[in-house]
Amino acid sequence: MFEEQPQPEIDALIKGDPEFKQLYQHHQKLDKKVMDAELGVLPIDDTTLSQMKREKLAAKDRLVRMYAARAH
Repeated sequence: MFEEQPQPEIDALIKGDPEFKQLYQHHQKLDKKVMDAELGVLPIDDTTLSQMKREKLAAKDRLVRMYAARAH
């Protein structure tokens, strides 16, 4: 996520905005869990996996909106 954005800007947001930091870390944890589930490392049912994917997407959308609001 944020591969196209300058890392110093993302780091500054993580350091300067507790809400952004918390949401970013939450997204990272969900991303790892989803990846582990898809690889079969984390046994999880399809309903829970779908819910985690929706939650991850919602977190990403919110992070992108927060980034855009501060970048302008």
